[in-house]
Amino acid sequence: MIPNFLPILLATVITLTSNLWVTLPAWANPSLPAPIATLPGLGKTFAGTPSQNLGIHNQQLSPCPASPNCVVSQNADTDHTIAPIAYQTDRDTARKALLQVLTIVPRTQVVEQTDDYIRFESTSRLMGFVDDGEFYFPADASIIQMRSAARMGESDLGVNRRRLEQIRLALKDLGISP
Repeated sequence: MIPNFLPILLATVITLTSNLWVTLPAWANPSLPAPIATLPGLGKTFAGTPSQNLGIHNQQLSPCPASPNCVVSQNADTDHTIAPIAYQTDRDTARKALLQVLTIVPRTQVVEQTDDYIRFESTSRLMGFVDDGEFYFPADASIIQMRSAARMGESDLGVNRRRLEQIRLALKDLGISP
């Protein structure tokens, strides 16, 4: 008989370890999408479909649902809020730097981009869960608004928030963000 806490512990370990940042070896080409290795037989079982409300609506990213698997920098309640990323360069330089950072985020690919918007998808290593992330560059401010949400499930154990904070730190290391 399996103790009741064992499935929860296993899910926590899988989620936390599948989203850690790793240093790519020198021979790796970060411009190519990283292979997705899910458990055998799962394929895209947990990939889900993108939300219909992704994108910019009246100069805003969509609000988060009530579930705790989403963060957004615009008009969010205290549980879902994350600060936007300020930048100290011109908008095009900040956008190009962000795109470069996204090329090294494990199992992440940019799926849409315009002059003021970037959408990406990140896939967990073992189970193949997909998160949708968005960045919006308002024309009237030197900030990057952002949103990231899991497509499926109730909780992401903070993965979306940690990913966006790691991207923020990478931009700071590049001198893009103060």
